[in-house]
Amino acid sequence: MSKQNILIIDDEIDVIEVSKDILLDNGYNVFYSLNGKDGLKILMDKDIDIVLLDIMLPGMDGWEVIEIMRLNNKTKKIPVIMFTAKKDFKDKILGIQQGAIDYITKPFLPEELVGRIKRVLDV
Repeated sequence: MSKQNILIIDDEIDVIEVSKDILLDNGYNVFYSLNGKDGLKILMDKDIDIVLLDIMLPGMDGWEVIEIMRLNNKTKKIPVIMFTAKKDFKDKILGIQQGAIDYITKPFLPEELVGRIKRVLDV
C-alpha cells in the first residue's frame, strides 16, 4: 500500500516542522504550505488524503480555504482536520459546520495528532 499524503496548511514553521517529523515517523508523506493560497495550489497538484488546516493564516484564513475546498470537485471530499490555537467552543462548532471532520487545538500531543489522523484515514 502506498503512503498516504497529508497537507499541513499553517503559518508557523515551527508547528509544521514538529508535525512533519511526527507524521514522517509514522509513515506518511507530508506536504505543507505557509498560507491558504499556496495550500490550495498543492491540493490541485497533488493527491492529498487529508488536510491539517490552521484557521489564522495570512491573506486567506482557514475558513476561506475550507469553503473553497468544498466547492471544488477535486477537493470537496478530502477530509479536513482544523489544526489551530483557537480553543473557543464556537470555533470548534464552526469548523464542523464548515465541513471539518475533526478539530485539534495546539499545543497537541504527538499521539493525539497521529491517532486522530489514523481514525479518519483508516475508516
